[in-house]
Amino acid sequence: MNELPAYLRATGEAYDSVVAAYADLARDHLDGHPLDRSVLTAFADHARAAATGPVAELGCGPGYVTAHLRGLGLDAFGVDLSPAMVDFARAAHPHLRFDVGSMDALGLADGELGGIVSWYSVIHAPPRELPSYLAEFRRVLAPGSPLLLAFFESEGGPVAAFDHKVTTAYRWPIDELARLAREAGFTEVGRMLREPGAQERFRRGHLLMRAEPRPPGETTD
Repeated sequence: MNELPAYLRATGEAYDSVVAAYADLARDHLDGHPLDRSVLTAFADHARAAATGPVAELGCGPGYVTAHLRGLGLDAFGVDLSPAMVDFARAAHPHLRFDVGSMDALGLADGELGGIVSWYSVIHAPPRELPSYLAEFRRVLAPGSPLLLAFFESEGGPVAAFDHKVTTAYRWPIDELARLAREAGFTEVGRMLREPGAQERFRRGHLLMRAEPRPPGETTD
């Protein structure tokens, strides 16, 4: 992997330092949230219908969502910035593929993927950097393939930094995130907002998008 910007190095190192605690915290998250599971099921239905390639969970952490996607019948693999998280995921799910990588510069060919899930991972991207992430997602997605973004919603306020348990993260207004995705070449399929649970601080947002074909003559350079 090429030399990373300082904020990406800091994020990777922060997750490297909390692998066991974070994995324990995230282990049973989906079990207690049927709405979250339903969004992942909808994503899987769209990915199967598109049938355009394998699915990547970007920012996969300990790999639980990647494994859930495989359980939904998808050819799924995970990518994470943290080598220690990738090591944990490989040990916990030896039948699945996990790679070290950065979401803003994936070592994948144009149109290689049939779907992307970013499950509370773009939250760490500084707001000015997020358009480049979305552009990279569109580059590696085949036209018609789904993108699912899960994030902390700002509940009517502007984009705002907050004290995430691991490292700095950002809450987004759902309309603003949807606008940036449209500008990157995605069409909204649906959205879901969930109120925080008993041990949660913030409303959760979910956007299901579809990658549109590139205009004639557009390049990825």
